[in-house]
Amino acid sequence: MKIAVIGAGPAGITAAYQLVKSGYEVDVFEAGDSVGGMSKTIDLWNQKVDLGPHRFFSSDPRVNKIWLEVVGNDYEMVNRLTRIYYQNKFFHYPLKPWNAFSNLGLKEAINCGLSYFRQMLISNKHLKDEDTFESWVVKKFGRRLFEIFFKTYSEKLWGIKCDELDSDFAAQRIKNLSLIEALKNAFLKGKENKHKTLVDTFAYPHHGTGVIYERMAEFIEKKGGNIYYHTPVKKVCTQNNKITGLETINGEFHQYDKIISTMPLTRLVAQLPEVPQYIIDFANSLKFRNTILVYLNVDSVDLFADNWLYIHANDLLTGRITNFRNWSKQLYGNEKSSILALEYWCYDEDEIWLRSNNELINLASEEIRRTELIGNAQILAGYVHRVKNCYPVYNKGYKQNLKPIENFLSSIDGLSIIGRYGAFKYNNQDHSILMGILAASNISEGTKHNLWDINTDYEYQESATITKTGLQKSNETSQPFPVHQTAQNYSQNAKELN
Repeated sequence: MKIAVIGAGPAGITAAYQLVKSGYEVDVFEAGDSVGGMSKTIDLWNQKVDLGPHRFFSSDPRVNKIWLEVVGNDYEMVNRLTRIYYQNKFFHYPLKPWNAFSNLGLKEAINCGLSYFRQMLISNKHLKDEDTFESWVVKKFGRRLFEIFFKTYSEKLWGIKCDELDSDFAAQRIKNLSLIEALKNAFLKGKENKHKTLVDTFAYPHHGTGVIYERMAEFIEKKGGNIYYHTPVKKVCTQNNKITGLETINGEFHQYDKIISTMPLTRLVAQLPEVPQYIIDFANSLKFRNTILVYLNVDSVDLFADNWLYIHANDLLTGRITNFRNWSKQLYGNEKSSILALEYWCYDEDEIWLRSNNELINLASEEIRRTELIGNAQILAGYVHRVKNCYPVYNKGYKQNLKPIENFLSSIDGLSIIGRYGAFKYNNQDHSILMGILAASNISEGTKHNLWDINTDYEYQESATITKTGLQKSNETSQPFPVHQTAQNYSQNAKELN
């Protein structure tokens, strides 16, 4: 059986890795020059950086098993520090009550509390039918906290008003978090299981998050698989609703029995040979958001302690700032400067997407100065990296357009759809890795996992998280498994990887 994987991001490369381990002949087609997708690591100014902040955290033992198998001992547990920049002040996230109280001031803190309790007392009937991000957050936190800590950042990210954004964004990323739970986590630290968005440590490979996918790629090629770089796929080919192969951008046809696709859902549907027009119309209604990353090399080794900052200031266009000096010392080695990444989100037609690299570097330099985060430190250089179609936009009612597409693609024999781009899901790394694992399992073991359910109503079957010494089930009090034992027990391939 010949299998093709379209795209070498976390989902695609994980699927290929698993299939190669099971003895399948696998070809991976990647449009870019490297693996990892949005989770790749790049070299810059004699240092390594990721495409924004990419922490790894999962409660799914299947995901952690693969991650540990590949990374071996080459990772560390990073103490997370993230804050929110709002009105020239820094608010700790997760919440630290006294920090929040002192920054807000007595009057504003009282207003936030009254707003929350007013929301709890009044009827939410008028919000129940408003299945939007705004209504979801207001019900959980009150309107004033929504306006301070959710509205500005979310509208920067998505480019639409919060009352036009579907509540799925909150359901997937904030889940059951509420003001009460945030306060419990703050005051009862260590006594409660932390909400996933509030975990204060995470696993991180010494040489960047992309090393996981680079090692998977090395293993795939070592075992006889092929990874074709700079080879975009034009279309997936079908006959009588069954996969026959794919056509690359240069017009070459390649025959395959199974195809796993992570290419943007809209592009896949537009090029399918037997797709009904109404499915194309639904796909055309879906939108992706672009990211511009502006890296600045700053002549200082001690700027600020955060891993990343959320920028909630209306007068700044950037939405998030990452300081790679605070992740792993192997990223910067002996260099005596700090690399910051400022993120800007936009659509193809937005003016900022059309700006030159020099204009963007000047914008980022001016905005970082205004935050006073770098003091008088000199900015040595700038670099711009653009990522198209990286955020699926959950505009209100998008599910009604996405569901018929899911049903149609599921009916094509031999086609599996996974990944953030492919499944139109706002995935973390762990979601995409899990999609890859289960897509491979459906082929190699004949399982019937519904890949569309991941990162929607999917719940972990059991909980297990990574510690520095290996995998620890959350309901166990015994010592965690050492990494080398974990890898050895998981797969003989770990010896070849590490």
